[in-house]
Amino acid sequence: MGIGIAVTTVENALIFHAIGAPVFFSIVSSIYYRRFNYTTPVLTAAIFTGFVMVVDFFVVALLINRSLEMFASVLGTWVPFALIFASSYLTGLLIVRRSDR
Repeated sequence: MGIGIAVTTVENALIFHAIGAPVFFSIVSSIYYRRFNYTTPVLTAAIFTGFVMVVDFFVVALLINRSLEMFASVLGTWVPFALIFASSYLTGLLIVRRSDR
């Protein structure tokens, strides 16, 4: 986000973040399911999303920004969280169903 805000508008950076985060986690989920696959898709999605939430809260909000203001932005915080969960979950479902065949 910091680089995006430096090179473009805040709104464009937020849109890029909302698109890029689920794409990134879909790739991470795909790698996880092909190599490890220890948890169900819903649990994996919850773990991945929870990890991002914890890092955003403790590192980004408290240490870097020194403010919880970022959590007021639906596009900047809550939409990416929802999309990370959805992309991780759907990737897991797709890969698990393919491996069951």
